[in-house]
Amino acid sequence: MSTTTHGLQAWIDHINQAELPALGAVVQDLHRLTQAQGASSVRQLADVLLRDAALTTRVLRAGNSAYYNPSQESIKTISRAIVLLGFDNVRLIGMSVSLIDGLLPRAPRHQLLELLARSFHAAVQARTIAGYVLSRHQEEVFIAALLYNLGELAFWGSGGTQADQLAVALEQPGVNADAATREILGTSFRQLTQGLIRSWNMGDIASLAQNGAHLSDPAVKSVSLGVRISEAALQGWESPAVAQLVEQLASFIGVTPEEAMQQVLASADEAVKVAVTFGAARLGELIPSTDPEQIRLQQERRQVPLLMANLQVLQQALQDLGMMVSKRASVTLVLDTLLKGLHQGAGLERVMLVVLADQQRCFRARQVVGEGTEAWLQAFELPTEQRELPHIFSYALRNREPLWLGIPATYNLNELVTQPIRAHIGQGMFFIAPLMAGAREIGVLYADSRRSGRALSHEQFVAFQRFTQLTGRCLEALARRD
Repeated sequence: MSTTTHGLQAWIDHINQAELPALGAVVQDLHRLTQAQGASSVRQLADVLLRDAALTTRVLRAGNSAYYNPSQESIKTISRAIVLLGFDNVRLIGMSVSLIDGLLPRAPRHQLLELLARSFHAAVQARTIAGYVLSRHQEEVFIAALLYNLGELAFWGSGGTQADQLAVALEQPGVNADAATREILGTSFRQLTQGLIRSWNMGDIASLAQNGAHLSDPAVKSVSLGVRISEAALQGWESPAVAQLVEQLASFIGVTPEEAMQQVLASADEAVKVAVTFGAARLGELIPSTDPEQIRLQQERRQVPLLMANLQVLQQALQDLGMMVSKRASVTLVLDTLLKGLHQGAGLERVMLVVLADQQRCFRARQVVGEGTEAWLQAFELPTEQRELPHIFSYALRNREPLWLGIPATYNLNELVTQPIRAHIGQGMFFIAPLMAGAREIGVLYADSRRSGRALSHEQFVAFQRFTQLTGRCLEALARRD
């Protein structure tokens, strides 16, 4: 953002007018259809969804999924979806997909992904709880829990440089998160959520859920328990926080603690299916798993210290490389500056430079940085060309352009990430680019954030491209002097 936004009303205006107007409009329109559900409401629901072809497609895809449509009866129109799935289900699908589409295409930060995953988990837990104590309004409970952290979701989706500032502030040891938020935003996330809910006319359950004084209302109590269970689950299913909430849940819905725990675990599994159904499989990966091995892996990921981008280090490294183009510098200094800029500056957790070796017959790791990369120096080696098994490293060098693997634009290249490569780097997003000295092929640069499992960002890819270009110019200048 070019200007600073400060204060509650300023953020509400910013989100509604500048950043997420389409999302707000769709959510409001879908919410208004909660009252009379006669023929006119069915037509109105269809009209809202049909205004956006992409939204219509996503709703129909979800409607045809095994989760919502186990009989696999073909659904080709919104009106047919309403008949087969029910008015509330289609409205809920539309609102959930709108939230995903409105936030995730913005090169999402890890804070947004984690919070959105927690929101879907909370929504499923809350809806399941509501099924025990309410004869209706279960879908309203789902939506209220889904939007419980709406203000924070909207901020991480549209906060720009102020989101960068808050992310850095929250990483400081002993920080008071609420105080840091108020200082940078001029309001709290809770106030922003309440303001947006009023602005979007989200109704009684969503509004009351923000106020702890209304916990005697079964719907509000369901939302509160769902939200708190989704938060406590991040500490582990065996944690005291989860055990305490399970005791409360058992008392609330009239079952034994053992039965309540089984219901909580089943809802966690269901939340993963819901995220996948809505086209957000990466959110499902962030919902605490009930599988013992996956629990261990998720806990390890959460224990990895998050490497934060450092704009000062990034700018200094770019400046140093720029000077090295005209001033004589060793290859070692150039490569050290490159890796420092990408790792400490751009916040890329693992970086590896592989060079052509053995008379250009293979790629071999030359320099690495990041936790767990030391093994690459001894083990990473690939043949440069294999007609029977081409791979992404040779492809990147041959095509001479930086690539971002793991996004839709490069899905067609996924088969080039061969099993031997995955054995070294694992699964997930990564950047890869050829390193050239003029027309001379040097090797390939690789980077990811696999240690924490965070999604890569557009800003990181821009930095990755810039560092690759400058390093190539430095190496070309050195080659001309030799």
